[in-house]
Amino acid sequence: MIVGESKPIEEIIESVKEYNNVMVVGCQTCVAVSLTGGDKAAGELAESLTHVFKDSKTPHLFKSTSIERQCEKDWIIPFFDSVEDVDAILSLGCGAGVQTMADVFRKTPVIPGLNTTFLGALDQQGVLNEKCVGCGDCILGLTGGICPVARCAKSLLNGPCGGSSNGLCEISIALDRDVECAWHLIIERLSELGQLENYSKIGRLKNWAASHAGGPRQLVNFLEPQA
Repeated sequence: MIVGESKPIEEIIESVKEYNNVMVVGCQTCVAVSLTGGDKAAGELAESLTHVFKDSKTPHLFKSTSIERQCEKDWIIPFFDSVEDVDAILSLGCGAGVQTMADVFRKTPVIPGLNTTFLGALDQQGVLNEKCVGCGDCILGLTGGICPVARCAKSLLNGPCGGSSNGLCEISIALDRDVECAWHLIIERLSELGQLENYSKIGRLKNWAASHAGGPRQLVNFLEPQA
């Protein structure tokens, strides 16, 4: 899922201070799981901003609501009536959600309240770890289901490097937490699967044109006509 982190409150205050009527809009899917989007987060942020601006010389009104998915126009369009009188929308969605909202509400500023960070997995309650960068040329079938592009600090396709020690990446020291070496994990997994021969197939040239290096990507699904 897409993981988002709340922007510093000081940055949010600066971005909304010129608007008198702001709607804080949560997103009920990906970022709701990371507890930075969703109805509760939107309500808490609206309450915090109301407190910040309570002594302002000009009135500031902050309301909150949420949408199931901010990245789908079909979910946003029925929301039109709710924002007729607002000066700005403060979105607690990912970057795709913010841009989709901005495309729909073309005459209303849409301000991001989150920083979109990575595609992650909920490995344990409250802990999301980066597992994918959407590179467009997936090699998980060769690496035992462990992505070296996302999980190796250097995105190496021929690891492990000399910075790996006792199964840990050298960045563990800088981050002050244990970061497992992706290539140590890959080799262990391939050994368990009896597929170590895959290691010699991985170091081929990767098609980076399939990633964002090839420009903005698009997926078109042609739906079967209904009978």
